Amino acid sequence: MRILVVGSGGREHALTWALSRSGDHSLMCAPGNPGMAEIGELFPVEANDIGGLVDLARREEADLVVVGPEVPLVAGLADELRKEGIPCFGPGKDASRLEGSKWFAKEIMESAGVPSARGEVFSDVASAMEYIGEDACRYVLKVDGLASGKGVFLPDDSVETHGILEELFAGRFGESGVQVVVEERLEGKEVSILAICSGEECVVLPPSRDHKRIGNGDTGPNTGGMGAICPPPELADDFRETVREMIILPVLNELYRRGIDYRGVLYAGLMMTDEGLKVLEFNVRFGDPETQAVLPLLESDLADLCYSAALGRSLPGSLSIRDGACTCVVLASGGYPVSYEKGFIINGIKDVEDAYVFQAGTSLSENEIVTSGGRVLSVAALGATLDESIKKAYSELEKINFSKKYFRKDIGG
Repeated sequence: MRILVVGSGGREHALTWALSRSGDHSLMCAPGNPGMAEIGELFPVEANDIGGLVDLARREEADLVVVGPEVPLVAGLADELRKEGIPCFGPGKDASRLEGSKWFAKEIMESAGVPSARGEVFSDVASAMEYIGEDACRYVLKVDGLASGKGVFLPDDSVETHGILEELFAGRFGESGVQVVVEERLEGKEVSILAICSGEECVVLPPSRDHKRIGNGDTGPNTGGMGAICPPPELADDFRETVREMIILPVLNELYRRGIDYRGVLYAGLMMTDEGLKVLEFNVRFGDPETQAVLPLLESDLADLCYSAALGRSLPGSLSIRDGACTCVVLASGGYPVSYEKGFIINGIKDVEDAYVFQAGTSLSENEIVTSGGRVLSVAALGATLDESIKKAYSELEKINFSKKYFRKDIGG
């Protein structure tokens, strides 16, 4: 097949790499990054250029389009591609509201009987503060719309809560700050699930755990993700099936009941509480950096899975998963997620031999790969055990260097 991958981050690099292992396919990437250029042909069309992507897919006779980021999906890219008869692995605009609006997702969960935190939605500071009261540390604030993985806040007191709410309603995230969801704060261990969905069917990939905070020991502000492990060691063997029956299928069925045919990947961020599993959030695309930790363990044909889902066909009853574990550690620019410098030359990528390097915030400058984003790249290593994969990832990432390189030293801990 001729497969077009939309996006330019570490997730898209991992997807392109996994699709290239699926068979004799021709890979195209828009806009891609220097790492993806080693696998497929790059086209200078941005991921949010809906018309440009449709034109590209038509012109290059793509048999399948795999969409990485959420913004084009929320904007309706999948719908426009399907109008042209081009199969797209990614949900349409209606289904993408699961990520585009946290309140819509909560309403779907309530209708489907899927457990989540108690919460309300607000459009002004005063009403939100009245709901929160004096125990601000019991609540989490979530931007209702898209916020690039940085729209969740865990304030320590009422003063901090008030300040965050003022910023959000003043437009910190543009239109996404118009409404804020206030939820009770759940306690427990987090787990991420990726499910490939075709209408009312799904297959669930191995569970993973993301590390969101910038600092060791889960300190500091939230980021887009500083690393991930797959699978978390404490989960029962039937965990994937439990999540499938309890969370993914009820949501797909509720969407289908409303006339929404979900074709793509559904990401469920879960909390393992004392009261059982509860959903923290849904995303309508592969997680980043969870994808970089999950896909190296997948032995089933990813291209075939995506193509079947894109056409609404039946999915296999089970997946072939490699034994062992995978650890992914993100190398970031010093200062991320606030402010950071760009343009530093990256050395040592080719020296990594026993791990995968997935580029994210990189670009080419005078034939040198340089830093161009906050999360620069990630190193993902396989091991027979989780500990082995952790040690291997940290050993291999030492071979890569750039000025002001930063990474967490406790991924998987």
